Amino acid sequence: MKKNLYTADASAVGGRSGHVRSSTGIIDLDMSVPEGLGGKRNATNPEELFAAGYASCFQQALLVIAQKAGDRLDPETTVQCSVTLFQEGEGYGLSAVLDVDLKSFDQEKTLDMVRHAHQICPYSVGTRGNMEVELRVKGEAVPALTEKK
Repeated sequence: MKKNLYTADASAVGGRSGHVRSSTGIIDLDMSVPEGLGGKRNATNPEELFAAGYASCFQQALLVIAQKAGDRLDPETTVQCSVTLFQEGEGYGLSAVLDVDLKSFDQEKTLDMVRHAHQICPYSVGTRGNMEVELRVKGEAVPALTEKK
């Protein structure tokens, strides 16, 4: 049974060259096309906001997994999220790379935790099947699971 936990509200005016504001007022930012595509400095863009949210959410999933296992994440643990905007034909899309450094676990446990986080993170669940998401640990691609025979 689905149980709603929280709803965030924000509004946008002017699209990529406009302004966004959350209902709480905490987010109150000018938007721009990315600077590399001719946009202005000192403004954010939807891809940056998405990357920040995904990185934060994925790290929280790792914290939940560690806690359930009786472990603690190193305070220096990082999740780097890179979001790419691309054009394909007439349409546009996004892809993401999540690069995790847990600092204090061995490779096998780290891979297991990253894979598990990808199964429960709301961003991962929401994008599954809709956008390419690559998982990495310290810059190295997370190998696909092989079926046991």
